[in-house]
Amino acid sequence: MSGAAIKRIAVITMLTDHLGAAFFYIFTSSYDGTAAFAGADLCYQMLRIVGRTSFPLFCFLIVEGFLHTRSMGRYMLRLFVFALLSELPFDLAFHDSMWDMSMQNVFFTLLFGLLALFALRWGQEKCMARAGRWKLCYVTGWIGAAVCVCVAQLFRTDYGGVGVVLILVLYLLRNERVWACMGGYAVMCLGAMESWCFPAFLFFLPVYNGERGTGSKYFFYFFYPVHLLALAGVRILCL
Repeated sequence: MSGAAIKRIAVITMLTDHLGAAFFYIFTSSYDGTAAFAGADLCYQMLRIVGRTSFPLFCFLIVEGFLHTRSMGRYMLRLFVFALLSELPFDLAFHDSMWDMSMQNVFFTLLFGLLALFALRWGQEKCMARAGRWKLCYVTGWIGAAVCVCVAQLFRTDYGGVGVVLILVLYLLRNERVWACMGGYAVMCLGAMESWCFPAFLFFLPVYNGERGTGSKYFFYFFYPVHLLALAGVRILCL
């Protein structure tokens, strides 16, 4: 399975999850605490369960992008710009507000994960270039990665510090696919309902063929804020 195919699966499962979180949730209960219609809560739960698969796939793609990008600066800038562009749609879709700091969109999580990988590689490269100070450089790289984990958690990004740790695990174990999947799944199980993400580690990541595949690399960047705006519009109409 190519990277493009994995990205398509990630987008589909993400959309499924967001349909439950942003749209279907409003039907799960009414003001008296009863279901708005028969089976509403079950439908909501099923959509969210299917959606658990998406985030590990995006984290894996971030690692692959880090390993193969020709410009780390442009890669970071692209994530940062779309993180800013996506925040308003994210708040509207999930919080019915134009400004809500209780949670930030997933682009911020992916950005902090990328910064953590950059810190680790910087430390490794400095170790090789300065043999006499290798311990200091190595520790500094790890401190930088740890700071990214803490900032993601404090900033309350989607999946928080756990998401950044997952990216680090997938990177560090990238040459041992089985261990990477086992370690990644263990990290994801730290979150509520995240044990349902097992299809990502059982069916999709193990069959990655190392090829980029065909498709626009910018599709997800634009799809994310646009689909959130669409879901926000549906919520406004239904509330």
